[in-house]
Amino acid sequence: MKTLTIRLVAAALLLLPAATFAQSDTAPENAALLKRIEEQEKRIAALERALAREAGSRPGSDASKPAAGVGAFAAPVPLAAAAATPAAAGVGAEGFTFTTDDGANQLRLRANVSVDGRWYSDRVTPESADTWLLRRARPDIQGTFARIYDFRLMPDFGNGKTVIMDAWISGRFQRWFTLQAGKFKAPVGLERQQFEQFNRFLEVGLPSALLPYRDLGVQASGEVLGGSLSYAFGVFDGVADGNSSDANPSADADSNDGRKDYDWRLFARPFTGSALAGLRGLGFGMGGTWGNETGTPAATLLSVYRTPGQQAFFTFRTGNSATYADGRRHRLTPQFYYYAGSIGVLGEYAWSSQQVTRQVDPALSRSARLGNDAWQLAVSWFLTGERESYNGFVPLSPFEPGKSGWGAWELVARCHKLHVDEAAFAGGAASFADPRLAARGARALGIGVNWYLNQNVKWMFDYERTRFDGGATLGDRPDENALLTRFNLVF
Repeated sequence: MKTLTIRLVAAALLLLPAATFAQSDTAPENAALLKRIEEQEKRIAALERALAREAGSRPGSDASKPAAGVGAFAAPVPLAAAAATPAAAGVGAEGFTFTTDDGANQLRLRANVSVDGRWYSDRVTPESADTWLLRRARPDIQGTFARIYDFRLMPDFGNGKTVIMDAWISGRFQRWFTLQAGKFKAPVGLERQQFEQFNRFLEVGLPSALLPYRDLGVQASGEVLGGSLSYAFGVFDGVADGNSSDANPSADADSNDGRKDYDWRLFARPFTGSALAGLRGLGFGMGGTWGNETGTPAATLLSVYRTPGQQAFFTFRTGNSATYADGRRHRLTPQFYYYAGSIGVLGEYAWSSQQVTRQVDPALSRSARLGNDAWQLAVSWFLTGERESYNGFVPLSPFEPGKSGWGAWELVARCHKLHVDEAAFAGGAASFADPRLAARGARALGIGVNWYLNQNVKWMFDYERTRFDGGATLGDRPDENALLTRFNLVF
């Protein structure tokens, strides 16, 4: 609208001097009028440039929208036309953005940096585990072409190694149909689907230990019924419980004789847009996977389950007579969340069933189907009055030295538990897991305080106490007490 107004004013300014020029008979007056026309043209050009810069940095503009997601369908713009369009740059809470004047093409430069501290006060964790570490160091490049084609490239240099976390392209052809290909989060777990900067605890709960994280494949997704129901279905290489494809024996490749996993998720928000404000924050759904893991023992090893303090508490037997995945694998996870005012609740249950085999010696081979399960219930509460939500919130009064604001303060608590199938420990020396080293289960209680200094910076404190069933030569493995903290910058 502003651009149209500027051009109408420009036309009026140019027409007025032209009419006067036609009535003038003297050369000096002609020269003066021509000079006035040139000055007006320069002013108009300067105003249009300023308007383009303002549009690129405005919080509500396309420059602040994420690359991925479901949006209104828009016809593609020819790349040749887009290339000839000037670009506007902006800097804000969503990172550095560069947008063409027509809004059809955009580049976003973002980052996620997390510095963690871990300290343990128990009789089971070695002193070497007390440490500072660079948990995440992720430059994030996102973009959109021709309004509907998105991409993301996000490596991670944290934890002393280099991993490609996300590398994908997608087309948002309709609100009900988006096609995505590459490496990205598998569409299964509720807490895993949450943007990581909005996870309320430093580490995800125990149900996520049984579900896939990031995988390589192709996925169709979208929203129907006015956005009240979303779906996702994909064909992926397949990963072990709790893992990503970079942890496969052949990193970011299928090491399962070419067989694929089929991942899916349905999630409903039936009261979206309802007049009943207290129900708008309710969402529930179901996710799952199915596949067939066959291959060699070296190519189909199983997962290690870890505590919230990231210490291993269960592993299958390894070595020359290792236990390995050898048959059908199924996962199922009912899930829900509810947010009302300053209170939020998130819960999920996960069940993973896997056929396993162990070649105990040349003459003895054992196989069985094992079903492990886990659940969690987490509660969050903003002390400073912000509205809780699954993804996205902004402190009412950001913290700035010398000013009155102290950011947003949030209390969180959760209980979670993981149970391993008893059949994993049957058979004595021929068992799939060693009961003297691997716990039959873990249950944890966590509490925490989150301080959001502004929309991009937060400081987290968690205390997690984990108790075990078995996992020792005699009796139970000693409890784990972990104090965890994180300094996190996301933009």
